[in-house]
Amino acid sequence: MKELVNIQEERISAQEYIDFLKRTELGAQYPKERFCERIAKLVKTVSISLVARNADNLIVGVLFGLTDYAYWLYVTDLGVDRAYTGRGIGRRLMKTAHELAGGERDIAVYLIANENAVPFYEKLGMKKAKDVMQYNQIDWTEFVVE
Repeated sequence: MKELVNIQEERISAQEYIDFLKRTELGAQYPKERFCERIAKLVKTVSISLVARNADNLIVGVLFGLTDYAYWLYVTDLGVDRAYTGRGIGRRLMKTAHELAGGERDIAVYLIANENAVPFYEKLGMKKAKDVMQYNQIDWTEFVVE
């Protein structure tokens, strides 16, 4: 029997998110510089904050996104607990975020995917874009949240 996972809009604390990052591959995307300070700002200010919790109230998935609610949604974070991958949680988080931002009729979705996540996003129907611009490249120290 498949375990029930509930997805809802929810603001979580920086510590809850850091604890979640330890159980997912998503933690490797963050730079070491001012990590705790910046995570606190992230969880407080992101436009869309979706959290998937299991029956024990454990966070098993998170999606953060920035949107104008009219044209675009930029997914900044999408992660699923390693013990819960392959259960459709990531797909449900993306679908819910897209609907919250305004739906498929109006909202284009963008994100930067690490190479290991590309097959997942391609299964969702996403394609690599060639029109992304960048400003102010910052060199960060890589680390893994543990």
